[in-house]
Amino acid sequence: MDDLKAKYLGLISGAGSEAALEELRVQAVGKKGEISLQMRELGKMTPEERQVMGPKLNALKNEINSALAAKKAALSDAALDERLKAEWLDVTLPVRPQRQGSIHPVSQVWEECTAIFADMGFAVAEGPQVETDWYNFDALNIPGHHPARAEMDTFYMHRAEGDDLPPHVLRTHTSPVQIRSMEATGAPTRIICPGRVYRADYDQTHTPMFHQVEGLAIDRDISMANLKWVLEEFFSAYFGTKVKTRFRASHFPFTEPSAEVDIQCSWENGTVKVGEGDGWLEVLGSGMVHPKVLQAGGIDPNEWQGFAFGMGIDRIAMLKYGIPDLRAFFDSDLRWLRHYGFSALQVPTIRGGV
Repeated sequence: MDDLKAKYLGLISGAGSEAALEELRVQAVGKKGEISLQMRELGKMTPEERQVMGPKLNALKNEINSALAAKKAALSDAALDERLKAEWLDVTLPVRPQRQGSIHPVSQVWEECTAIFADMGFAVAEGPQVETDWYNFDALNIPGHHPARAEMDTFYMHRAEGDDLPPHVLRTHTSPVQIRSMEATGAPTRIICPGRVYRADYDQTHTPMFHQVEGLAIDRDISMANLKWVLEEFFSAYFGTKVKTRFRASHFPFTEPSAEVDIQCSWENGTVKVGEGDGWLEVLGSGMVHPKVLQAGGIDPNEWQGFAFGMGIDRIAMLKYGIPDLRAFFDSDLRWLRHYGFSALQVPTIRGGV
């Protein structure tokens, strides 16, 4: 065993590569290696001989394995040193430029609206984009002869031949979410309903698919005064300056009384400045929820009342960030997205007097 030990320790010490070292390992402690064959001879020995030879062979095997591991580590370190001498990297060079994506203005304004209304106690409600005729029209007190029900204004889903049920529609507003929310939670309630909506229209200020945020608040003594306060607080926080509103009498099937809402603005060189001047710009429709709409949502109009409003997310994004054409929102033009997009770190913040 002393001869085996001296032999292999010398060979291991002189090995010049990991491949040569592996060959030595196989010769010494592999299945048919010299030390392994010696250990097989233990079975032919007497118990007394095994007690003497067994520990010695195990010690020899462990010492050879340790020497192999140490030499392998030394060879690896030497190879790494040679590689480091041959390879180099100038860490002072600037990194390769990486293109970064941006947050779409619609997504940014969606989050801004949610944050502002949440600070006033409004929860967010969502619903399906493919709606039934009842939720989209009937429950909102929209009569059968109303122009909104015409195919020139609404996208209707195909129905099988012989199916006489009213066809489903791509929702034309997020008001159906208000009905579903009233059915689910009852009164009192305070929600906003942001989401995609669809109408058959396409020009500089209209697209077949756009985004709305609608609000609903129901309690026992809510009035138009509460509505005016909520809207003025929202616009002041959104535009970052005190904004006055003007209510003009109007008509919507789902509210009574109804009002168009204008915000104070001025026009300079074709640019709108909100919150100053003596001009007015229409931005949304609103009013007190019609008793029939409350009934459709399962709420007793003799005990509860509330207000509702709705505005286009895309349009208030155009106002705040100076975007001239609504159609560009959906063109997927990377130049436009880089110009008007937002960094992921530009988290919406609440400004103004909310």
